[in-house]
Amino acid sequence: MKFATTLLAIVVLGAVGAGSYWLGQRRTVDAHDGLSATASAPVAAPQRKLLYYRNPMGLADTSPTPKKDPMGMDYIAVYEGEEKDASAAPAGANQIRISTEKIQKLGVRTEAASTRLLGKTVRAAGRIEPDERRMYAISPKFEGYVERLHVNVTGQPVSKGQPLFEVYSPELVSAQREYLIAVQGMQAMQGAGPEAQAGMKQLAESSLVRLRNWDLPPEQVDALTSSGEARRTITFRSPVSGLVTEKKALQGMRFMPGEALYQVTDLSSVWVIADVFEQDIGLVKTGAKAKVTINAYPNQVFEGRITYVYPTMKAETRTLAVRIELANPGQLLKPAMYAQVELPVGGTQPVLAVPDSAVIDSGTRRIVLVQIEEGRYEPREVELGARGENHVEVLKGVRQGEQVVVAANFLIDAESNLKAAVGGLAGHAGHGGAPKGTAPAASAAPSPKSVPVGHKAEGSVSAIDLKAGTLSLDHGPVASLRWPAMTMEFKAANASLLQGLKPGQAVSFEFVERQPGEYVVTSVAAAARTPAAEAVPATPVPGSGKSSHSGH
Repeated sequence: MKFATTLLAIVVLGAVGAGSYWLGQRRTVDAHDGLSATASAPVAAPQRKLLYYRNPMGLADTSPTPKKDPMGMDYIAVYEGEEKDASAAPAGANQIRISTEKIQKLGVRTEAASTRLLGKTVRAAGRIEPDERRMYAISPKFEGYVERLHVNVTGQPVSKGQPLFEVYSPELVSAQREYLIAVQGMQAMQGAGPEAQAGMKQLAESSLVRLRNWDLPPEQVDALTSSGEARRTITFRSPVSGLVTEKKALQGMRFMPGEALYQVTDLSSVWVIADVFEQDIGLVKTGAKAKVTINAYPNQVFEGRITYVYPTMKAETRTLAVRIELANPGQLLKPAMYAQVELPVGGTQPVLAVPDSAVIDSGTRRIVLVQIEEGRYEPREVELGARGENHVEVLKGVRQGEQVVVAANFLIDAESNLKAAVGGLAGHAGHGGAPKGTAPAASAAPSPKSVPVGHKAEGSVSAIDLKAGTLSLDHGPVASLRWPAMTMEFKAANASLLQGLKPGQAVSFEFVERQPGEYVVTSVAAAARTPAAEAVPATPVPGSGKSSHSGH
């Protein structure tokens, strides 16, 4: 009896366990089927708005419909919200984008455009010259002979009134005697008629005037009148205090009327004649201060003022002479000394200016790179005004407070599509912006003259930089360029060319020289496979691919 009961309990428990197991398996299958059904149910993806298609090479060219570039690459679709995230193209048609890593490598530095006084120092070379108004020549007005020299050395200092030389002249002696005879005649004819006395008086006055016109010193005239005797010689004296800068008189020599026997120069004040270059002429004004330094006195600065700007230029040197007057109390400044002249000039009103290093001058256009945001720059064509020492006035193109690139802007030109962006300036008003409803017309097909020559080579992959879009290749000789085997870094024309490549992989590739020293790979294929047919090379555009070999 006990055994039957135990057996019945075992059977019941087994039936219950089997039922539980079956029920659990059923629920698991149902749940699995439910999850599978849920997973297989389609989920509606959100629809994104297509804005336009952009050039895969980063050119300032967009299209409202799909198209291909001259190299056969498809234009890339840009959806709403992706304008600023498109790393291969700028947000605006005339903007450029540089990665943060490139910015750090290039050392890009910006500075805000601000108002300031443009100060500048015009520097010019000059020479010391005597003041022409302080130069005196001693020239007798009659014929005679040099009897005695009191000053017989050139360069000797003399004071005003100091005797220089004595001369003998027969004409001068005769004139003195005529005057004495006329004076005696006046005394003898005191009892004569008025007409006779007047005639004799007129004769005496005429003789005296002739002596004075011959520069007979007043003291000798008085001595002649008082003594009544004619002197054989007369003495010539220095008219000013200065230096004897020229002496032609020799003891016993004969001289003719008007011949300069001595020249005395007053050097208490001198001139500096500075040669100002043509581009600085408009900044130099009469009355402006000037600083003069002399090599002989390096620690001294002489200050003067511009007294005259000469009206004619020197065609040989393209310079204009400017006259500066300097006081020379100790006569330290000697004629013919060389001088360095500094003329502080500049405007009196503050103007909007940027550092002169911010301007890229192509000869026909002047461009400034304005930072829109970190890594995004906009080239602006600017109109320049006056130039200062380190800054230049901007009349049009940049607003106050905008950040302009002042360092590495030429490197940005080499690392980006700046030329293409500048080319789009004329067609985009308001300094660019992402196209909204319509897109600009597609760029014209390249002319045959602008198509670069393609080159072929084989080698192996040395390194790949997907972020920078560059490819380092250890290639063999390139016959079309007469290159030897070397390792170079190329810019990939499209990021898709780098997909599937691995370091050490043997490849055959084609490349073009997009601009001098910049080589771009246009196709890459494994060396084991037959290279693809030669593709039509792309229109040369500026980009960031550069040869790492200095020989090219």
